[in-house]
Amino acid sequence: MAERRWHWSGWLGLVIVWQAAAWLVQDPLLPAPEQVLQVLLRETLHGELLMHLGATLARVASAFVLAMGLGCAIGIAMGRSVRLNAALDGLLILSLNLPALVTMILCYVWFGLSDLAAVLAVAVNKIPTVVVTLREGTRALDRKLLDVATVYQLPPLRRLGRVVLPQLVPYMLVAARSGLALIWKIVLVVELMGRPNGVGFQLSSYFHYFDIAGVMAYTLAFALVVMMLEGLLLRPAERHVNRWRP
Repeated sequence: MAERRWHWSGWLGLVIVWQAAAWLVQDPLLPAPEQVLQVLLRETLHGELLMHLGATLARVASAFVLAMGLGCAIGIAMGRSVRLNAALDGLLILSLNLPALVTMILCYVWFGLSDLAAVLAVAVNKIPTVVVTLREGTRALDRKLLDVATVYQLPPLRRLGRVVLPQLVPYMLVAARSGLALIWKIVLVVELMGRPNGVGFQLSSYFHYFDIAGVMAYTLAFALVVMMLEGLLLRPAERHVNRWRP
């Protein structure tokens, strides 16, 4: 309980500082918390906020599933095969250091200003980090357990499900948490560059009119969704996986 109180005290302190700064500055470029909440309520009642949040969440989910699926498969394969790792390592390093903006531009040029291009641009930026995480996790597998599976001649699929994947789940969770944090940010930029809806599109629209209250309202709504997913899905999953630890 004490930890929870300290957790909320940090948010309360942020709101107090924000309110004090807005009161001192008295400028539309720094709206007070109640002004931002008014915009948030207005956009919610009119349905605009939910529509744009839904579009952004759909792109996030699609890119996340694609990145995790391909990244895990490639990472496990590279961790298990020395030859494949040597063949793909250079491309992996290049992908890790390729600017996200370049990927976005190329996807929009090659596939047009579509949701497909947006999702691909986001996924391509996330896949390399998933690959690295799962490759290192595969290399850290307990060799004794693998030897036991070999001695008992477990079929490949059963070995994967009973021996390999249980050891890789913590690495998958790390990749998922870091992946969501990265995907959220890239999706907004992709929407800002070439989509007619979504939170990123709305932020761009409000920016053009210097409507900072609108910018902060959509930012707040987006942050609340991220925190809800973190608190309701990722943290419980992490606690469940690590329940054996003291």
